[in-house]
Amino acid sequence: MSKKIKIILIGLFLYFLSTGLSFAVFSYVPFLAGKNAINSASEPKKITNGTLTFDESLPKTEPCPLNGVMYSEPQRQWWEKHRPLGVMIENHEEARPQSGLSSADVIYEAVAEGGITRFLSVFYCQDAGIIGPVRSARTYYLDFISEYGDDPLYAHVGGANMAGPADALGQIERYGWDGYNDLNQFSIEFPYFWRDYDRLGHPVATEHTVYSNTSKLWEFADKRRGLTNVDKKGNSWDASFVQYKFKDDIAFSKRPESQVADFTFWEDYRAYAVKWDYNKKNNVYLRTNGGAKHTDKDNGKQLQAKNLVMLFMRESNANDGYENNLHLLYADKGAGKALVLMDGKQIQGAWSKIDRTSRTIVKDLSGNEIEFNRGLIWFHVLPVGTNVSVK
Repeated sequence: MSKKIKIILIGLFLYFLSTGLSFAVFSYVPFLAGKNAINSASEPKKITNGTLTFDESLPKTEPCPLNGVMYSEPQRQWWEKHRPLGVMIENHEEARPQSGLSSADVIYEAVAEGGITRFLSVFYCQDAGIIGPVRSARTYYLDFISEYGDDPLYAHVGGANMAGPADALGQIERYGWDGYNDLNQFSIEFPYFWRDYDRLGHPVATEHTVYSNTSKLWEFADKRRGLTNVDKKGNSWDASFVQYKFKDDIAFSKRPESQVADFTFWEDYRAYAVKWDYNKKNNVYLRTNGGAKHTDKDNGKQLQAKNLVMLFMRESNANDGYENNLHLLYADKGAGKALVLMDGKQIQGAWSKIDRTSRTIVKDLSGNEIEFNRGLIWFHVLPVGTNVSVK
């Protein structure tokens, strides 16, 4: 090969090499500055307590099916990959402040035993991170979580198991949930559940020490049980799910200056007395429990709700031989009186629920279904005759 041809070939090689490198560099820089920045903004990010967060500056166009709150499209894409998760979080005064309640989409509160209330906290559109302390199952909470489509996830630590109408563990087995959508800590190992004796900063009994993590539980359901937004057969969890109706907040000028609701689930059990104070600016209710502000352990925020629903139900003892006859029953199927507080106003009404898997529907006295504000719905199951003071 002549020297002249070699020089030409070398020149061509260097030309194409420099052109390729220039193209790669100038293509990659915009990718880093633009596309990658967009992706990082729209993708969930881990923060210190393991909670997934999303870019709050993105347009909020997607309503949460459970409570109507508007979120961004990336957040909707995230929640559509799993199914609702109900977690039993206790409310013993030694277990406060709890973790994760401020991130629930819906909460059901009822007496578990001895005047002590417990929360069925339902998570779907937000990741709470650490949740707990987690406690045992009760039959009436099974009725409420059953409203959330086919095979909703249900996390708890054991449960009532005496033969009779309050046998929650027996019912879980009969419903076909055992080893499937039921997430019982007794059969699930670390790191999906764990005990933390020091989390609250003071000594607590062993039963107040179990915690979990919402992302971990959704991960377990996916990897171990084959449950995401669909089951192994491809059936979507929400095929039969009934959404509530939602509305936007009323105008500031139409909101009252104040409203206070005060009640106890059981008379004289003041450690579990509840007071809700209406905040006109944000159109929310702030919770006080046992005479103290009720806060979330992980962010220090006082618990708040957009909608307060009091469901008055007949309460009775299970008479199943359990110690001191502590297991309770609530007549949560059928119909009864309801009271709704939102927008600083109260609405007298009625609730109805046909069977275990049907939705609890709340209507006003004219028979119109309640349109809830977009935000946390907090249900309170109260014995018939409970006095709720609203001022």
